[in-house]
Amino acid sequence: MGDKITKKQILHCSMFLLGCFGILFCYLVYIQVFQADELNANPLNRRSASLDITRGAILDCRGEQLAYSTAPGDRQYPYGAVMAPVTGYVGESLGSSGLENLLGDELSGQSRQLRNLGPAGQLLQSDRGNDIRLTVDAGVQQAAYDALEGSRGAAVMLDAATGGVIAMVSTPSVDPASVEKRWTELSQREDSPLLNRAANGLYPPGSTIKVLIADAALDEKVTDLNENFECSGRLQIGDTYIGESHGAVHGRVNLKEALTHSCNYTFGTLAMRMQGSGLEDAFKRFGFADTFTGEIQESRCHLPKFGELGDGDTAQTGIGQGELLVTPLRMAMLASAYANGGQMMVPYLVDEVISPQGLVIRKASPAKWRDATTEQRAALISSFMENVVENGTGGAAAVSGIRVTGKTGTAENSSGAEHGWFMGTAQVQGRNVAFAVIVENSGSGAVAAAVARRLILALNGR
Repeated sequence: MGDKITKKQILHCSMFLLGCFGILFCYLVYIQVFQADELNANPLNRRSASLDITRGAILDCRGEQLAYSTAPGDRQYPYGAVMAPVTGYVGESLGSSGLENLLGDELSGQSRQLRNLGPAGQLLQSDRGNDIRLTVDAGVQQAAYDALEGSRGAAVMLDAATGGVIAMVSTPSVDPASVEKRWTELSQREDSPLLNRAANGLYPPGSTIKVLIADAALDEKVTDLNENFECSGRLQIGDTYIGESHGAVHGRVNLKEALTHSCNYTFGTLAMRMQGSGLEDAFKRFGFADTFTGEIQESRCHLPKFGELGDGDTAQTGIGQGELLVTPLRMAMLASAYANGGQMMVPYLVDEVISPQGLVIRKASPAKWRDATTEQRAALISSFMENVVENGTGGAAAVSGIRVTGKTGTAENSSGAEHGWFMGTAQVQGRNVAFAVIVENSGSGAVAAAVARRLILALNGR
């Protein structure tokens, strides 16, 4: 009898323990499978295990090292401040930013699949992370930085056919290796060296937006190529008016000539003809109301409330002033539509992820973002932009033997001289590229056009 009671107790105890193990197993599966992403994203759960792994390198499109490690915890940035807007930084106490943050798992060899395997994943993990090859060209990036150094500004160049970022520069900048030591000083500086102006700086686009207005006016059929506008030097709107730059009087001009000479009268008039609804449709068509997903963390553009605009504010929007705020990256994307048959591609930085064994484990697939305009209208507006460089305000961007198109702009600034813009396209060694440059407080788009020329020359010399 005593033996039977003992066996029953053992059986019940065994079943109880087995049940506990079953519950524990189910709970672990739930955490590893269903809650892994949420827990890994929680900053309170971040650990320094990746410091035991030699971080992979970030390479430019030609294999130049932009960031590399020779030992766990070590990180070198050969290009210093030049590449900071692209690479970001990584540190023990501050964490990371930019690609160093977004691609931290790949660079440290800790993919989500390996993490979710727990201890088994650690057995499969290499002692070195993956390398990342970018679309960025270090030579073009360096040329853009040199051209902007000493100024506050930004430059972006894209491959119009793929969306690959060739250069993304912001000045002033800072060596990523020094961010951790200098954080307090850098975060308090008035010139914001930690701000990536290329993707996160918001500015009125000035007259560069007239390219979009010309396209939209033809699409909305509020004008045609035969109409002439009579510019007397100002656009009267009730008791106020919008004047021309430097008091110019353009006289009788058609749409092409109006863009060439950046006639405020013409584009303010066209904006008022389209009214808020027509303008809103145009900005949405080119994606200004939307964001895109990917490796570039861009600030959202700010659009006016089109339905509430009076004639004066509508006209101001038509010449790129008022409440409209855009990033240099977004203006390069606008230009890219006119170098790619009306299509806009999703911008991206990462071309390949390469394993420690040299195998390509992920390859970028360029993706179309939207059809912004027709192929015919893209070709027409592109010819207008070419005339801006050949016979208008964009002459400083001209390069002998290369087709360059563009549009200058000056953006109002309440705290100093106007910001100078230039955005456009070029055909360089069989590639159609698009770009945008802003130089803060430069007072003229010609300054930005000269910077753009430096980018084109650098790409042509590669």
